[in-house]
Amino acid sequence: MFKKFSTNADVTGHTPIKSSVQRSIRAAVLSQWKIEPETFEVVWPKKEALTHVKCKEHISIYTVHGEPIFFQQFDGPFYPTLRVLHKYPYILPEVRVDRGAIRYLLAGVNMMCPGLTSAGGYLPPDDSPLPSGTPVAIQAEGKEHAVGIGITKMATNEMRKVNKGVGVETITYLGDDLWGLQTL
Repeated sequence: MFKKFSTNADVTGHTPIKSSVQRSIRAAVLSQWKIEPETFEVVWPKKEALTHVKCKEHISIYTVHGEPIFFQQFDGPFYPTLRVLHKYPYILPEVRVDRGAIRYLLAGVNMMCPGLTSAGGYLPPDDSPLPSGTPVAIQAEGKEHAVGIGITKMATNEMRKVNKGVGVETITYLGDDLWGLQTL
């Protein structure tokens, strides 16, 4: 999504958001993420204005004082930026890929099931599986912070059974153009 993203070519406008819309966005984000309202207050203080940065391909990036804090495509789920996820790693459920998949992840490739089910990989246990379409933090074996954010293409228990094909579609990753943006 952000592999070849340019603020000059892809950003189509900046719009301040009305307070009533900000309240609905805040409620939607709090319902999607595993974050306490007090902690979210640090990420996005209630008194601070949220700016909607409209981009091509129906991508919306939301900023506070120019710093991107979360984004969404169309009316899909809200994804935190990797910088926010590094500060609050428990926001999203996590999956882990083995060492062999790290170079592919850093190239923006989708994560295949064998990289998630191998010895170095991790999927949530079968008693608490993640359904298809769940936003997840992609961890890498031996690394402290999340290396990417993605969305599951099949349920985690199905990934174990099938062990073929795309398990997690990569949305943003360390080193892409969204990671390079300090401000918008």
